[in-house]
Amino acid sequence: MSVVLITGASSGFGALTARALARAGHTVYASMRATTDRNAAAVAEAAAFSDHHNVDLRTIELDVQSQASADVAVAKIIAAHGALDVLVHNAGHMVTGPTEAFTPEEIAHVYDINVLGTQRVNRAALPHMRARGNGLVVWIGSSSTRGGTPPYLGPYFAAKAGMDALAISYAAELARFNIETSIVVPGSFTHGTNHFAHSGRPADEATVKAYDERYAGLMEQVSQRLAELAPPDADVAEVAAAVVRIVQTPHGKRPFRVHIDPADDGSEVVSVVADRIRAEFLTRIGLDDLLHPGLR
Repeated sequence: MSVVLITGASSGFGALTARALARAGHTVYASMRATTDRNAAAVAEAAAFSDHHNVDLRTIELDVQSQASADVAVAKIIAAHGALDVLVHNAGHMVTGPTEAFTPEEIAHVYDINVLGTQRVNRAALPHMRARGNGLVVWIGSSSTRGGTPPYLGPYFAAKAGMDALAISYAAELARFNIETSIVVPGSFTHGTNHFAHSGRPADEATVKAYDERYAGLMEQVSQRLAELAPPDADVAEVAAAVVRIVQTPHGKRPFRVHIDPADDGSEVVSVVADRIRAEFLTRIGLDDLLHPGLR
């Protein structure tokens, strides 16, 4: 069984994945900010789940916007277990509204959480994985990276695309350290997560008002149409189940990318082509060994 660290695990995909992996027998660290304050209830819920199901689910303080916080969290895990086997990049923040209304600083904040946050945690965790010559990094992406992209989600979509690009580069750069990469691509689940409910809004209300004159009620329309696209039995827990399957697949046999997209926005079609071109290109330039983990 593996020692797993999941970022942004106070709710949504992160909390579901933490519980699913714990029930599968893994030692799971569900990380989150403000464990003694805003997320104290989430900490208590995780502890109750662990006791009730007799599983090893723990919470740990980790703010992906702080390198020091990431370093301390990973150090505690290594001190307790001597290793970190699996890192799941799940922490993220959604914002909604007309893109022009967001200041550069507000967009930078979205990037800081969704993109730079993964880099901070990688810099804390990967030295230990590289030293062992083994590990798995799972990235929770978004179908918006290559699928249908409704308006008023521009900064979030751009950040998720940036994270996906980073994941692809890391996959090749970690392969010779025998560290495997899998990218999980959820579609637009409008129920079962707090993404839309907790989404940020732009501070520039004057620009928002100007757009409302032409796009009144657009975000509500987008949410409604996305909900209509998904089948009635669409279950957000399928994302967590996909991560469990990846973790429990033998090393070297894990899929590079898995889509969980009940609305079928076309992302998988594009990703199949893009990932094939990536594999063909690396092969053409004599770097096909980077497509699979293995010590060199």
